[in-house]
Amino acid sequence: MSTTLEFSDEAGPFAQAAGPFLAAGPVLSTVVSTVLEMEGDGRGRDRAVREGYPYWFVIARDDTGEVAGVAMRTASFEPHPAYVLTLPDEAAVRLARTLHERGEALEGVNGSLPAARIVAEETARLTDGAVSVSMPTRLYEVRDVIEPRRPEGRLRPATRDDADLVVEWFDAFDLDAAAQAGRTPSALDHPIVDRPEIRQRIDEGGVWLWETPAGRPVHLTCVRPPAYGVSRVGPVYTPREHRGRGYAGAAVAEVSRRILASGHRACLFTDQANPVSNRLYASLGYRPVVDMANHVVGPSRR
Repeated sequence: MSTTLEFSDEAGPFAQAAGPFLAAGPVLSTVVSTVLEMEGDGRGRDRAVREGYPYWFVIARDDTGEVAGVAMRTASFEPHPAYVLTLPDEAAVRLARTLHERGEALEGVNGSLPAARIVAEETARLTDGAVSVSMPTRLYEVRDVIEPRRPEGRLRPATRDDADLVVEWFDAFDLDAAAQAGRTPSALDHPIVDRPEIRQRIDEGGVWLWETPAGRPVHLTCVRPPAYGVSRVGPVYTPREHRGRGYAGAAVAEVSRRILASGHRACLFTDQANPVSNRLYASLGYRPVVDMANHVVGPSRR
């Protein structure tokens, strides 16, 4: 099968062309769909131009003209990894070669397997580099929530008064999750969030805090607005001193129930190497959908 690649530096035209493909697999396409929901107004492209990092979307079409896969590069955090979603093998190789030919350095590739791995490996071959997996991930979906033990306290939406705490916990999440998985976090899976972004997510109702009866926040669970009928939960974070009390299970269960009650589907990602989170979500009724991975393309160790 022969494929062609169509690049776009605007979310709108890409969304219009790729929409039916994304909607046909809305859980699998959750990351791409969420980016389109966030950046359809052009803010993402404006930021990329202002800060000077790559920003594009691409559609792979088969020889009949049908959409066979998509990819994007919109990440504002270094090394600005590409995100690949179910590209045919030939298209994955072609994408790596096209980026190399136009002089675009690609040091990170996240997304669906085997497509993301093929893009990373071809990039490494072209640059005499090497590929490593910085984090193996797994996408889960829940259809029926299993009720956990409920701790004292309640889940409440965060307000702007909580913004500083939420920023602090967002940053701590990646570092602590890496420690639980027994690895050192890399820039590829530690995007830095800023206060304006957190304020926007709070205003959208996507940030929830579990607080004790005394009103002390002890846990954070976030959720993305629905895209093609799917909402994605995460990050989920409990500071070390508050763990083991059931806050995470209760919060994720309640947020997931709210998503399902609204008529949408609920999904989330885990680090496959983190036994704590994988065990927790399985106990709540989340079931595996597909394995993915974050890849680093770096210098060869030869």
